[in-house]
Amino acid sequence: MPAPAAPLDATAAAGDHARWYAALVARDARFDGRFYVGVVSTGVYCRPVCRVRTPLSRNCRFFRHAALAEAAGFRPCLRCRPELAPGLSMVDSPKTLAAQAARLIEAAAADGRGLRLPEIAARLGVTDRHLRRIFGEAFGISPLAFLQTRRLLQAKQLLADTSLSVTEVAHASGFSSLRRFNAAFAEHYRLSPSGLRRLRPPAHPAPVQEGVSVRLGYRPPYDVAGMRRFLAGRAIPEMESVDGDADTLVLRRTLRVVHDGRVFAGWIEARFDTARHEVVLQVSAPLVPALAAVLDRLRHGLDLDADPSLIDPLLTPLPVPARPGVRVPGAFDGFESAVRVVLGQQVSVAAARTLARRLLAAFGEPLSTPWPALARLFPSPQVIACADAAAIGRLGIVRQRVGALQAMARAVVDGRLDLQRSAPLEPTLQALRALPGIGEWTAQMIAMRVLAWPDALPDTDIGVLRALQTRDPAQVRAAAEACRPWRSYAVVRLWQTLEDPR
Repeated sequence: MPAPAAPLDATAAAGDHARWYAALVARDARFDGRFYVGVVSTGVYCRPVCRVRTPLSRNCRFFRHAALAEAAGFRPCLRCRPELAPGLSMVDSPKTLAAQAARLIEAAAADGRGLRLPEIAARLGVTDRHLRRIFGEAFGISPLAFLQTRRLLQAKQLLADTSLSVTEVAHASGFSSLRRFNAAFAEHYRLSPSGLRRLRPPAHPAPVQEGVSVRLGYRPPYDVAGMRRFLAGRAIPEMESVDGDADTLVLRRTLRVVHDGRVFAGWIEARFDTARHEVVLQVSAPLVPALAAVLDRLRHGLDLDADPSLIDPLLTPLPVPARPGVRVPGAFDGFESAVRVVLGQQVSVAAARTLARRLLAAFGEPLSTPWPALARLFPSPQVIACADAAAIGRLGIVRQRVGALQAMARAVVDGRLDLQRSAPLEPTLQALRALPGIGEWTAQMIAMRVLAWPDALPDTDIGVLRALQTRDPAQVRAAAEACRPWRSYAVVRLWQTLEDPR
């Protein structure tokens, strides 16, 4: 089946009605989150995988994203639940200002901050008026409507999947007051939050281990085995554990999250449900107030928003066997992942893991979890920045890397370096390169795993060179050229060739 229209064209659906309708009839999960269908006879909008009776073509109105459907007056379906669909990813024309702005707005929603459009525009180097214009051209709605839909769908998910009170749901979804939340919910969905809960009681009325459980969708195929191997080979004892076999993956780890200016710490457990193309996430009680940020971290860490139908065809020129659904392992904590990249400079994966384990044991913060194997949080930037350099060196970390770690930590603490997925690419790379001990390999690895840049290429990486059976970075660049703009995925695919020769 041909792919739907261009990802960021808000008006493309109108000219491709037949193609969208064919995808809807097929209920193909590859298109989940790529478009939504509003049914004029019911006033409801659905995901393309919805199992209700397929509406007549003349009753369908197609939209590129949920916010546009809601702006047209449609309410989200209570059965297929649009809030579970994979969301916007940086694979969607990541160099366009509109896509970057959308990512920053999503980050603002996850962090519990309001829409600061002048600040977002300044980060992108344009005026807020220009940003509104290009955002409207790309998405068909205003940035504020985009943010509002994101928050309301988040709230709808919490109302349906958890036993949190309506007040807790409002705050966890980024609303500053219960009154504003109730008014926005009623205006968009013509239903009160408590009325929605009566229609659809929480799926998990008895919280497990005093936390909450939510679900997140992804577009198949997903190379679960490849992700499991990657995470298991790098898991740090006392902070992470990876289980599973065949096509299953269970990840448990500790996590620190900054949300709405406050720090929250706890644990998460993620289980893949490959039959439903979902990840079931269990979140401990201390992290529940920052749930929006936790969900954003999980989507990034497991690359749930990637679209294999766009990526896989461009990986075929690689001189290795095809592997559908490759994902780029992202960052559950940007600073933590950047530290692990620095520790991996010029050493093996096993050696980098050993150094990270020692750093965790020496400077990590104790944390109580249901699993004895998980007992520590990764050191914060403040701890690393203020630590005695000699104490870090005694862990077996060479002086140059100690300097790089502390310089990076100080830059994060001072606000000179942003290690979040929403950070602007080029300014962040420039800030990294200006730090001592940070070379191009390190910058590209951080761009790939921390900033979610889909076209990063660490061409001197020893694993990539070995997979291509060369010692010449120029040959790596030549081999990866055909994979643009998904060279990050090509890198992971080459790594997998070494980890799983089959």
